[in-house]
Amino acid sequence: MTSERMVVCASHSPGKERDVERRFGLKFRDGLAEAADRASRFDPDLVVVFGGDHRRAFRHVVPAFAVALSASILAEASRPAGNLTVPSEIARDLAEHLLGTGFDIAVCRDIALDHAFAQPIRDLIGDLDTKPVIPVPVNCATAPLPTGRRVVEFGAAVGRFLAELDKRILLIGTGGLSHSPPSLEVDAYDISDEERARIIAEGMAEARTKIRPEWDAAVLQAMSTWNVDMLVELVDSAHARAGAGANEIRTWVAAGAAGGGQPMTPLVYEPVPEWITGMAVATSA
Repeated sequence: MTSERMVVCASHSPGKERDVERRFGLKFRDGLAEAADRASRFDPDLVVVFGGDHRRAFRHVVPAFAVALSASILAEASRPAGNLTVPSEIARDLAEHLLGTGFDIAVCRDIALDHAFAQPIRDLIGDLDTKPVIPVPVNCATAPLPTGRRVVEFGAAVGRFLAELDKRILLIGTGGLSHSPPSLEVDAYDISDEERARIIAEGMAEARTKIRPEWDAAVLQAMSTWNVDMLVELVDSAHARAGAGANEIRTWVAAGAAGGGQPMTPLVYEPVPEWITGMAVATSA
């Protein structure tokens, strides 16, 4: 048995959900639609999503890496809550494989995930229950964070497990590129949704100035050649060079490594100040 794998890496932003009139990020939206079309033509049997957490699912205990055996999606903006269809036996087998190869991961049940997972699933696949999905949370928010080298190794370990499945597998890395959400700049791990909203509102004007196109270009270049050493350096310096949210490129690197380290083709890049983020999409096919 062997799997066929496709990788899609895409930025996400809650600002995109609030932009119901679709006034901003038009270039990004076109690239995302192209990625969704490619994913639809690939027609995966299984989707594995490497996503971060915005200090909502993980607050007092924050694993570097985790595998969810069951998961729901939080209601955000105009989007309703929902449930993911997680193939629990495969997810458990993945967890056992990782534990057996030196990764002391967390195993999550009934975890409530936010737009880091919901947005790429809806944008690239459709409804939350369209395909079986295994969520793989990666700590991108609360220090200490996993190193770039460890992220590569983790993704590769996931890939070795998936390679033995007789399935067509879509791997998604979600987050980035450069951005620095005000709520992630504060060293507070247990704030209410109301306090989070206040912090974001007060810091939004400054956050719009923190997109770093040069750094984003370096990430896309390194992904396009699968330059592991450069990707490791970019991960390890992400916060200092491109903001707290730039740490989310760990999910891109993990997904790419799980896909076998294929060069990624950038489909689009657009700085969107209204969403405080350098938005990009890249695919392996």
